[in-house]
Amino acid sequence: MPDKFNMSSPPFDRLSEQQQNQLRAALDVAYFRDKDTLLKAGTESDCLFIIIKGSVEERDAQTQEVYAHYTYDDMFDVRALLGGRVKHNYIALEDTLVYLLPKSVFLSLYDENGQFAAYFDTSLATRQQLIEEAQKQQNLAEFILTKVDEDIYHPPLILSSHLSITEVTEQLLSHGVDAALIELDSNDTRLTKHPAALPFGIVTRTNMLHAVVLDQQPNNTAIGQIATFPVHQVEKEEFLFNAMVTMTRQRVKRLMVCDGKTPVGMLDMTQILSAFSTHSHVLSLSIARANNIDELALASNRQQQLVDSLVTNGIRTRFMMELVSALNEQIIERAFELVLPPAMHGHCCLLVMGSEGRGEQVLKTDQDNALILEDGLDWPNRQTVLEQLNHTLARLGYPLCPGNVMISNPHWVRSSSDWKTHIDHLVSHANSENVMEIAILADARAVAGNAELLPPIKRHLQQQMEGQEVILTEFTRPALNFAVPLTLFGNVKTSKQGVDLKQGGIFPIVHGIRAICMEYGIEQTNTFDRIDQLVQKRVLELSTAENLAEALKHFFKLRLQQQLSHHDTSNAIQLNDLERPERDLLRHGLHVVKKFKQWLGYHYQIRH
Repeated sequence: MPDKFNMSSPPFDRLSEQQQNQLRAALDVAYFRDKDTLLKAGTESDCLFIIIKGSVEERDAQTQEVYAHYTYDDMFDVRALLGGRVKHNYIALEDTLVYLLPKSVFLSLYDENGQFAAYFDTSLATRQQLIEEAQKQQNLAEFILTKVDEDIYHPPLILSSHLSITEVTEQLLSHGVDAALIELDSNDTRLTKHPAALPFGIVTRTNMLHAVVLDQQPNNTAIGQIATFPVHQVEKEEFLFNAMVTMTRQRVKRLMVCDGKTPVGMLDMTQILSAFSTHSHVLSLSIARANNIDELALASNRQQQLVDSLVTNGIRTRFMMELVSALNEQIIERAFELVLPPAMHGHCCLLVMGSEGRGEQVLKTDQDNALILEDGLDWPNRQTVLEQLNHTLARLGYPLCPGNVMISNPHWVRSSSDWKTHIDHLVSHANSENVMEIAILADARAVAGNAELLPPIKRHLQQQMEGQEVILTEFTRPALNFAVPLTLFGNVKTSKQGVDLKQGGIFPIVHGIRAICMEYGIEQTNTFDRIDQLVQKRVLELSTAENLAEALKHFFKLRLQQQLSHHDTSNAIQLNDLERPERDLLRHGLHVVKKFKQWLGYHYQIRH
């Protein structure tokens, strides 16, 4: 049978050439008229249907409730082939032409080929993985699968804290390295300040040079006195990409590699750059070294080139979010340092909120920021400086917020005590506007200044929301306000403007998860981290969490692809631009959202 059958898309591209030939030889073609029944509930199915032309509706035989709508290139009913009997009626909505693959051949391929079988798993995560594997992966895509192992890092040089600077210098020269781990004494006072950190410091040639030349320390000074502690670390077998994100965020060139609580290696930035060529660390250094806004703007403008490179080479969207979030944080922090008077840096805390606060931003979007001031802080020209910072960020590519959620608006600038009082007011007068402000604050993340000012505010917000069932209901309601873009037939509903992924898919997941985390006192701001925490607390089942996370990743990915191809920040995507596997994942993801919204409505007793 026909060579025209499409073998290039999942799951058929998973088949070997021999298996593809076996499938082609077994295919038949059938024609059904409008309103014909292709499969009847309660019967056994003897073949897999693959639509060539036309459309088919899946509906309940008793209630006539519509479950799904199938069109070109869609398949059904795998469930019956694997599970015994057809559950619903399948009715042609127009004259329809289909391929028929005999059950015996399908089951044979299913048993012989694990990747082919995995596609028909109902887990969205499994389908997403197969789709991604089917796409061409180039150098950077291969990079994210690389893990931190013995081939990447070198064994650590671990020295006693009692050795002198001279003795350590000799050891470094002898071993041909420029850094060593220093095992600290158990009575080192620094260990009490960081009880969770491993008892190791790090020393480099630069540290020793500064100690001797700049600090005029004698050569016999014990190395433990100048060792840097605590040491940033990465676990053995962690993704190399995550190590790079840590280096970028923490602005370090080396990480201690650990196997549990045992140091097993040292990872240098040069080793990462030898495998990873986007030079994000170089961009990070350019940001840190910017001495004025003009230099910072040049560095900030290069961020788009980095995103283009990551997308072109197949880096997964969540990895990009982590890296871009780290770079955005550094750009905003450097702007803060350049604009605000140095005397104020340690007495206030700049917050980012919205998608940037959650670490879910890839392309630069509108500013959402706020400021916490130390109680009693006297800052005469504060308003002028804060307006300057907002306009500086706009120059760096972060547009001014149309809703005026910015530090140039005094509403978003308060002392620590005033923020707590304001939160009390928001909770006690929980109208729709105040509820959305609570949601904005729930995503707040410190990026510059004195970060210790934020945790007490976040804890106060959590405490005020405890047991507030009525407010949590109102808090959750916006997640149910936007209709999921699915037709009565279960197909993706579109318009001339396209499918609005933010309203129909992203927002219900992000806000719904945010609401549940408010209820259970979860402090994480990133939606994926929040989902993980909800699984650990047994609030969400693992399968539900995996499907929500994979659906959200796919929505982010589709939106980013559309934005880059159309050079805008629209949330709408055009179905005509998607291949069948992407349409399939989109439809599956929207059904995940629909089910999640039903769960939210039941959990919070919301009728909509």
